Amino acid sequence: MDKHQLRQWIREEKKRHTDHERAAFSVSVWKRLERHPRFLTARTLLFYSALPDEVQTRDFINRWCGKKQFILPVVDGEKLNLRLFCGEENLRTGAYGIREPQGNTLTDFSAIDLAVIPGMAFDRTGNRLGRGKGYYDRLLPHLRRNGTYIIGVCFDFQIVETVPCEPHDIRVDEVL
Repeated sequence: MDKHQLRQWIREEKKRHTDHERAAFSVSVWKRLERHPRFLTARTLLFYSALPDEVQTRDFINRWCGKKQFILPVVDGEKLNLRLFCGEENLRTGAYGIREPQGNTLTDFSAIDLAVIPGMAFDRTGNRLGRGKGYYDRLLPHLRRNGTYIIGVCFDFQIVETVPCEPHDIRVDEVL
């Protein structure tokens, strides 16, 4: 399958599951992350505000935000800015209906110990297929240069045999 076909197939697979099922799948992913050595030692994490069809992050972030610092992306034109999560009350609905933090932009990528990012599909070698806008394609090289460990998260059916990739694509270190 090419990228377009794979995205379409994943969209159809997501529709086969209810919101309740996806919420239960999300809990399973976060239980695995909570036991992960990289998570246990990380102090500052890059996370994401989930779209309805992604591994849900809200409860997880709220549970851990007193113990760890969370950075969330904010869509700014063609790029993602990174901002500190300072509680639900400081989130505003931004591009694509995503809840985004307000405040100062983080520019020191070396402060991020662990990045946890979504994807439409992943393969077992860490190749990632996004939604097609290239936001993470532009962000991941900055994280990689600073040695940030990158974990992709998805539902089981989003792990495929092969993700079509191009030379500029950045692999994640691990997929949960």
